[in-house]
Amino acid sequence: MAFDTELQALVRAHRPRLLAIGEPHHGEPAFPHLRNRILETLVGHGFRSIAIESDRAAGLAVNDYVQGRRDEVDLSTGISHGWGAHPASRELVDWLRSHNEKLPPDERVTFHGFDAPTEITGAPSPGPMLRELRDYLGETVSDLDGLVGAEERWTAPEIMYDATRSPGRSPEATTLRGIAEDFRTQLYVDAPRLVRETSLESWNRATVLASVAVGLLTYHGAMAVTGTQSQRIRRLLAVRDALMAQNLLDIIALERDRGPVLVSAHNVHLQRHPGRWDSHWEGQDLAFQWNGAGSIVSASLGKRYVYVAGSLGASGPLGLGPPEPGTYEHQLGAETGIFPPPTGDELRERAADLLGLSSLEAATVGTCDAILHIGSEPGAADAARIAGLTGVTETRIPPGSEQPPHTWGDRFFFTGAERVRPFATIVGHDVPGFDERSRLADPGRYRLNIEVGRAEFRNLFGYGPEEFAVHRDGLDFAEPDRLLPHPVYAVRGWVSVVNPGPATVADVTRLVDQARSRSRSAESAAG
Repeated sequence: MAFDTELQALVRAHRPRLLAIGEPHHGEPAFPHLRNRILETLVGHGFRSIAIESDRAAGLAVNDYVQGRRDEVDLSTGISHGWGAHPASRELVDWLRSHNEKLPPDERVTFHGFDAPTEITGAPSPGPMLRELRDYLGETVSDLDGLVGAEERWTAPEIMYDATRSPGRSPEATTLRGIAEDFRTQLYVDAPRLVRETSLESWNRATVLASVAVGLLTYHGAMAVTGTQSQRIRRLLAVRDALMAQNLLDIIALERDRGPVLVSAHNVHLQRHPGRWDSHWEGQDLAFQWNGAGSIVSASLGKRYVYVAGSLGASGPLGLGPPEPGTYEHQLGAETGIFPPPTGDELRERAADLLGLSSLEAATVGTCDAILHIGSEPGAADAARIAGLTGVTETRIPPGSEQPPHTWGDRFFFTGAERVRPFATIVGHDVPGFDERSRLADPGRYRLNIEVGRAEFRNLFGYGPEEFAVHRDGLDFAEPDRLLPHPVYAVRGWVSVVNPGPATVADVTRLVDQARSRSRSAESAAG
């Protein structure tokens, strides 16, 4: 599921300087895993950098790690907005480190964050960055600590609801912004000496910090502007995306001689047309538009900006059911893949009451270059999450094959090239007279099965696989979104979940990753 053919066609047709892969909602775990696999594929087509929706300054530590300049990195701080805790983030960073170890420095893949260190609801103090810049430059700044003041004055939650609480347009903030601008200029004034006495990497880090510090103070200034809640949020979103766009253009300039850049973020930040907020939030109805980073960057790059919109058919963790007929997502179909934008004047936007979901709409479909769609058939998103893991291959029994009809559509996931023994499967049919207790004959039902091993089985259920027969009759194997022993293969250390959803997503993620690791270890030992 690395989409090599489709990606190669996009690269050849457009020769992008920046290839943007969107996701429609941050809560579907499949998209960051697919992003990782897409990067692995694109590296084979000349890409040498990736930028994700994370704090640019914090990401410098992650890049130092993947370049081999430091021995460890804390992703909880190196990747912002909580993404550092996502298993796909750890997998990305580990893959980059391993890939780069084999290569000379100029061929290594670079990691970038391109976001500002901000949220709609707040932003950190500029103090730490300004102090680091002062110390790096060896400057003497009169009462810098006094100008910054208590860190809490910048981060107070009340600022989101009361602009007058923000220090962003105070005399001190104005002075601090001037200091940040002076620091940025001085970095270039003294560049020959600074690079000679420190290193090019240290100087590059300082230039990024200076740019981020100026942007952060700009954001604090926007937080201090009074207005209705709708006006304030629109302004903050616009400023954040403008800072994102500046960062992306800087990254493109840095990487210009090394190859195109892959960028991954929410659709709203990457689409060519303006973003739209039309929802009920914090007790108020909000409706407005603003230019996202993709809209800004595409105006600069033109056709060299290539945008692949993210589309989601259905998602158990999000509680998102299949799309209704007549929508763009329904037209894209049951399968997962990269597809041309669907056409048809009769198609419409999906109606889904899910905060943060960027459904396909006419403006997106009319301006994107392709669509990364996770299919709407039962189990498609689960399959994408598993097949998106590094080293995993998927085998699916096609409908109409010579295999028994009750196996048609079943998916098997392997780690070895031989594909002898799967570590997980997804099935959509009962097996008459053998495996019928999950009621998979009912519409929309499917079951994810994972080999967890005897020890983990005992940890999960309090008894071992050999004792399963004693407990079997007390279990409802048809209950959805509940982790249970496999109705048949529990005796071999397998577990199952019918229609995994929010209640089991954490356990499923952990168990699938453990099963993959066990399978890879077994393959290595056998090989």
